[in-house]
Formats: sequence, C-alpha cells, structure tokens
Amino acid sequence: MTENLKFDEKGLIVSVVQDARTKEVLTVAYMNKESLEKTIETGETWFFSRSRQELWHKGETSGNTQKVVALRVDCDQDALVVEVLPKGPACHKGTVSCFSEVIKEKESSIGSLDILETLKNVIKDREEKMPEGAYTTYLFTEGVDKICKKVGEEATEVVIASKNRDAEELKWEAADLIYHLLVLLQEQKLDLYEVLGVLQKRHEKH
Repeated sequence: MTENLKFDEKGLIVSVVQDARTKEVLTVAYMNKESLEKTIETGETWFFSRSRQELWHKGETSGNTQKVVALRVDCDQDALVVEVLPKGPACHKGTVSCFSEVIKEKESSIGSLDILETLKNVIKDREEKMPEGAYTTYLFTEGVDKICKKVGEEATEVVIASKNRDAEELKWEAADLIYHLLVLLQEQKLDLYEVLGVLQKRHEKH
C-alpha cells in the first residue's frame, strides 16, 4: 500500500495526527519514506523535520510519545491521517493540540462529541479533588447506590419524554442520563472508551 504513496518533490508527505479516541487533530507534520517506515516498524510516530533536515521521534526527549493505532491515506495518495493514542501533550507549548488558538468560532447550539471527553475528565477530577458544593462531589460522597438510583430515575424520565413525544424535554433528560451514566462509569473505574470499544466490535460484526 505504501508503495503507491505520492511524496512531493522534496520526498515528503503531509501527515495529520489525530487522537484515535476523541478524533481531535493534534498536529500536522511531514514524513519521508524513512520516517514512515520507522513509524510502521516501531508503532510510534516518526517525522521529518524540514527546519533541521533530519528524522525525529515524537516524544524522544519529552516522553510525550504517540502510539499509532491506524494509518490512513487520502484518495489522491498524497496525504496521511495518523490516528494515535497520545502519551501527554502533542504541542511543544504543552497543550494537548497544536490547534488550541481560536481565530474565529461561530456560536452554535449544535453540540459536539468532544464534550464527552471534556465531561469525562471533569468528573474524574471531581472524584479526585472532591470540591465542596459540587453536585458531582455529592454523588460520589453518597456512593454507588445513589448514583445508580439517579441513573434509573433519569432513564425513566427519558422514557416518559419519549412517550410524550416531547423533543425539548427529551433533549434535557437525555443529557441528564448521559451525565449520570458517566459518573457511574467513573465510580466503577470503567473507562468510557472501553464501552465505545464494545460498540465498535459489535459494529464490525455487521
């Protein structure tokens, strides 16, 4: 498959690095044939530095390596998407992504799946720090019985809103159910991505 790749006149191919779980774009770098081969061989990202004119192994000095999950090529064979599991920030400035600065962002009521990752991390932080007055702290303090009860209550509310054909109410009740389910997963120390992995495996069977 790699023999069909179209490297540019300098022997490089653009490589978009993406978090395999959240699908967030982490960085854009370049590979040549050697760095691509080392990436495939080692299972971690290697790139070619245009400024230093040499290969570099992501995380070699910082420890913020990137485990490669998948390598995808576009229809023109001249660009790659590298799906990774990052160990630490991708950017040299210490941010998760090199694309953290916003030039312009249109306000919208349309949500994004990114919020699941954000909310998961907030819930985990609440359990670790237990800030006084936070509702999530209250749930963890009360324990698994209270959390399970809330999941059951919110699931019932989702059913009622659905039976009433009330889309607005269903939207809010579904959000409450997802939140409490994430709290329960954290209490059980079951990562959300393990659940998503089950869905992925089921999908692949069909």
